[in-house]
Amino acid sequence: MVNEEELKILMVEHSAEDTDRVLQILVQGGFQTECLCVSTASALHDALMIRDWDVILSDYDLPQLNAEEILQAIRNQSLDIPLIIVSSHVGEEAAEHIMALGAYDFMMKSNLARLVPAIRRSLHEVGNYQRFITAQTALQKSEALFQAITSNLPGVVFQFLLSVNRKTCFPYVSDASETLLGLSPQKLMERPELFPELILPDDRESYHQLMITSAEQLSTWNWEGCIQVKGDSDIKWISLRATPRRMSDGTTLWDGIMINITRNKLAEREIARSREQLAELSSYLQKVKEQERARIAREIHDDIGGTLTAIKCELFPCMDTMVRKPEFYQQKSKSIESLVDRVIDSTRRISLDLRPGILDCGIIAAVQWQAKEFSDRTSIACKVTCVNDEIALDSDLAIAVFRVFQETLTNISKHANASHVQVKLVELEGLILLEVTDNGCGITDIDMEKQASFGIRGMRERCQQLKGNFHISGDSERGTKVTILIPMGNLEYQSGHVVELENEFRGPQQPGPIKKKKKVSRL
Repeated sequence: MVNEEELKILMVEHSAEDTDRVLQILVQGGFQTECLCVSTASALHDALMIRDWDVILSDYDLPQLNAEEILQAIRNQSLDIPLIIVSSHVGEEAAEHIMALGAYDFMMKSNLARLVPAIRRSLHEVGNYQRFITAQTALQKSEALFQAITSNLPGVVFQFLLSVNRKTCFPYVSDASETLLGLSPQKLMERPELFPELILPDDRESYHQLMITSAEQLSTWNWEGCIQVKGDSDIKWISLRATPRRMSDGTTLWDGIMINITRNKLAEREIARSREQLAELSSYLQKVKEQERARIAREIHDDIGGTLTAIKCELFPCMDTMVRKPEFYQQKSKSIESLVDRVIDSTRRISLDLRPGILDCGIIAAVQWQAKEFSDRTSIACKVTCVNDEIALDSDLAIAVFRVFQETLTNISKHANASHVQVKLVELEGLILLEVTDNGCGITDIDMEKQASFGIRGMRERCQQLKGNFHISGDSERGTKVTILIPMGNLEYQSGHVVELENEFRGPQQPGPIKKKKKVSRL
């Protein structure tokens, strides 16, 4: 319909006189008409195809077209056009039949007083029906969009109702409740008390208290707690957030969402644990640093300082005016020379402890030298295998690899009870790989998780600072293997690639699953 004053009318009529009479009545009723008259089924079909009509006025039974055929044609093309029968010869039974089939109204040509009101009423009802269809379509789209959103949200969308007498119910629950709570939406809406039963006893009181506070103050309901789904051994952390509104009958209705925050909570705990371990490691390193400073100061004072004092004492008799035999001065010179050699040896030893000069010859030479020193000191055979002739590393990386190697050998000498150590140092695809394997008693999970395992923690921190990977594993029958993979230069670290290369180079002596038959303290 374009306008109430304009009317596009399709007449199914074979009498031109009756058509003119109807149009005259419509004009008198305030309509500006645009009319097309047809009398056959094909003409009706063409007319319905070429344009939209506001109303169809039809005789009941024409020679080539009747009212039932008109209604069928309207339905076939899914049109919402009211059909009003205007006839001169039809019985009451036929009129009831055609009205039951879908005709809007029926009147006799001899009495058309109701024609204009009937047309206006039909146009109004068609408009209302079209608005209803539009609203219903929009509602269906909105419902489909809502369902699509809720089904893809990482949580349960819900409505929660608290009545005046403190009874609760869930008017709506999304399908995600099956996954998160182990309860179907229908079951939770039928038995709302099932949800509080999932909450662990320690968190149940805070759940109810925050709900009551939110209802009284109309404030956002925020709650975090633990639930345990029946038949599931794992405990889940969930976060509930809902906004309340007061209804006209005094009830409180919340619209909210529940999400699984177990991963976040575990991550928070892991971060807190890591920070605690980092603080402990930092304190330990500071303590070690102070102890190292004290040791160096003590060695300088006791060793170098004492030797220099002895040199001064040897020089003192040579500075007086007393005449002595040449043999006296020769003896003093030899003694001073011996003391100077001792100072040089002490200086070299202290400097090597701070930074081995062998690192200037490259990481391969430094590792081989340290392995030989370890073998000479502990009588544990230590064999170094290196495919490359030389591996060019910057100073910081070389020192880090060397210190990890030193710490590994120290742990072996203290705890492994090993007789043989195999070392592999390889450069591959922009990474440096260091493997140290012993045939000792094998480190256990308990040893690695000890709070005082600062050696392992320090080695892992060194590797992480250089964007590398540190791995240690043990077996009571095969010993312990320490593996580090660190990117060289500015190569971007890719953990998957590092782990792949690590697995490739573990070789046949890789320790198997940890067996906890022997619990030997390692670190």
